Amino acid sequence: MGDAADVRDGTHSSPNYYETGYPLVTSKNLTEYGLDLSDVSFISLCDFNEINKRSKVDEGDILLGLIGTIGNPILVDKSGYAIKNVGLIKEKEELKNIFLVQLLKSSTFNNYIFQKNTGNTQKFLSLDTLRNFNFLCPKIEEQTAIGNFFKQLDETIALHRRNCIKFQNLKTAYLENIFSTKYIQIQNENKNAWEQRKLGEVGYCQSGIGFPEREQGRKKGIPFYKVSDMTLIGNELIMVTSNNYVSEEQILKNRWKVINSIPAIIFAKVGAALLLDRKRLVLNSFLIDNNTMAYILNEQWDYYFCKTLFDTIYLPQLSQVGALPSFNGKDVENLNVIIPKSKEEQTTIGNFFKQLDETIALHQKELAKYQQIKAACLEKMFVK
Repeated sequence: MGDAADVRDGTHSSPNYYETGYPLVTSKNLTEYGLDLSDVSFISLCDFNEINKRSKVDEGDILLGLIGTIGNPILVDKSGYAIKNVGLIKEKEELKNIFLVQLLKSSTFNNYIFQKNTGNTQKFLSLDTLRNFNFLCPKIEEQTAIGNFFKQLDETIALHRRNCIKFQNLKTAYLENIFSTKYIQIQNENKNAWEQRKLGEVGYCQSGIGFPEREQGRKKGIPFYKVSDMTLIGNELIMVTSNNYVSEEQILKNRWKVINSIPAIIFAKVGAALLLDRKRLVLNSFLIDNNTMAYILNEQWDYYFCKTLFDTIYLPQLSQVGALPSFNGKDVENLNVIIPKSKEEQTTIGNFFKQLDETIALHQKELAKYQQIKAACLEKMFVK
């Protein structure tokens, strides 16, 4: 790379930091989605000018982390900051940065980094190592075409990511407003008052059961959900698919009790997955393993209002101190919640959030789809 591009880095010194001043970008500010200045440090004008004497960042340059977090290359679209412990690649005539930045995101470059860092206690990429990276390079016209193709993909990914964040923030704001004390007090002035109930008064919890490995792997039958199934595509809101199904024969042989009381909400009850605080609706008969718990709704609930209310409850707060975080059904059933007496009002609120959740899920699916497309294209485009 050193033959085809101007490869440098930022300062290695530690200037004084101030409340305000000139931004100093480090590897923590380089993300897979671009430059993040939300947590940037500030330096004086004197230090800013001194650093930029040898490593001034211009539009069209490439930045990538060299220490700690290695990689995360970005194509600079605006300047006005200095850099520390960050690689800086300036374009020459024979190599287009719009092409090179995608190569640096590929497994070809990542494998090269991994090989050079094997055995090192601290992740570090030297300038010599960066300059000595060898790769196949097409003609300028093809570089430009490839770079523009990936640029369009990146813009599509960024669009869906922004939409995900926008609608998630919108949901958070509505949740805070609708389930706030002020809103509930206003409703209490009307006939459709909200009332405080314990979750155990309007439903009950049921823990999962052991699921031996020898019984796993079937693709038809009753779904036997594990916590990991919540991350499957299509299960963003409602559980519609599973990695494991069981037959009637298996159910009888093992004396398992299928959960036919639906709707239900499932969530992790033990281990690191508990801390992720994921909840999913289940609308068909199912089984769950012993790392999972279900809250069974009674007839007083609108099912999607209940799911929405559960989204406001931080279940990890119930976890007990021990080798593994965990909680039991009584912990959940003893939680106090405030709900409308009117099921019609529940349904109105539930339908509103259902539409919002479906919009979020749509953008999440599109985001995942285009990320997979890009990963596959990078793999095919840049051969090892």
